[in-house]
Amino acid sequence: MPDAQNRRIVLASRPEGEPKPDDFRLETGALPEPGAGEVLIRTRWLSLDPYMRGRMSDAKSYAKPVEVGAVMEGGTVGEVVASNNERFHEGDIVLGQGGWQEHSVSDGKGLRKLDPGTAPVQTALGVLGMPGMTAYTGLLNIGQPKAGETLVVAAATGPVGSAVGQIAKLKGCRSVGIAGGPEKCRMLVDEFGFDAAVDHRAPDFAERLANACPNGIDIYFENVGGRVWDAVFPLFNDFARVPVCGIVSHYNDTELPSGPDRTPQLMGAVLRKRLTLRGFIVWDFASQQADFAREMGDWVRDGRIKYREDVVDGLEAAPEAFRGLLKGRNTGKLLVKVA
Repeated sequence: MPDAQNRRIVLASRPEGEPKPDDFRLETGALPEPGAGEVLIRTRWLSLDPYMRGRMSDAKSYAKPVEVGAVMEGGTVGEVVASNNERFHEGDIVLGQGGWQEHSVSDGKGLRKLDPGTAPVQTALGVLGMPGMTAYTGLLNIGQPKAGETLVVAAATGPVGSAVGQIAKLKGCRSVGIAGGPEKCRMLVDEFGFDAAVDHRAPDFAERLANACPNGIDIYFENVGGRVWDAVFPLFNDFARVPVCGIVSHYNDTELPSGPDRTPQLMGAVLRKRLTLRGFIVWDFASQQADFAREMGDWVRDGRIKYREDVVDGLEAAPEAFRGLLKGRNTGKLLVKVA
């Protein structure tokens, strides 16, 4: 049986702009007791993802916000340490939504057993989990890559962006990644096999991007927004497709950007170039879970899709790691090793 106490990180206050350390609070309480049909899970791995910034806000969105005083939401991989549910047994490794805490109780709904013999269990939070499926479904359904086309993806060394570029390569595209700094750009080409990488911190970023895309852009997988979007926008070819996965550069905004209203410019390009811009949430394509698991699993095992993990130790490290995630400090899938 685990220790008699449970540590957890709760939302202490709703952030105004960039989350601050005191928007989070580390609490210690009694270990939860599983009731009838429930299981107690010790968290091994916690996933940190950009969508969590939206959960900290009470603005209307596609999902309910985390309540002030409640445990921060997050995907987890853990070990069943006590079970009153016949579907799960002590020692089972499971994927769930345990949140930012060392132990959680589940009634089994949405809980999935993992086989540690097929892949490292934490990949169920990364390349073989929600981020990987986001890349797979967003690119294939909305991006619709075709051989010979040019794909550009922002935040390209992250778990979604790196998978997007590599899947596009498998489909015969030219993959161009946008990342922050020379080392991340080197990684995109040397490790992930992108055709080109462009540093968005470079003063001549827009010119470098245009040079990397001499035939224009057919697919832009949007993760960032801001000045990256500004550089991409003029390069769209006719009938370009834009899966909108995230706009992390705006998540901490407290007001609309200053400057002229550029909506007419955008809508004019949508009309003249017949652009397709579509936002999506990964579970829009939940029916493709089995296809993703099979195909991505094969690609990872064969080495055709590579991945990186950025691991921090200890639950107490989660808030600062998350703040860094929103600033692009991580390289690869950001994980907290909890137990």
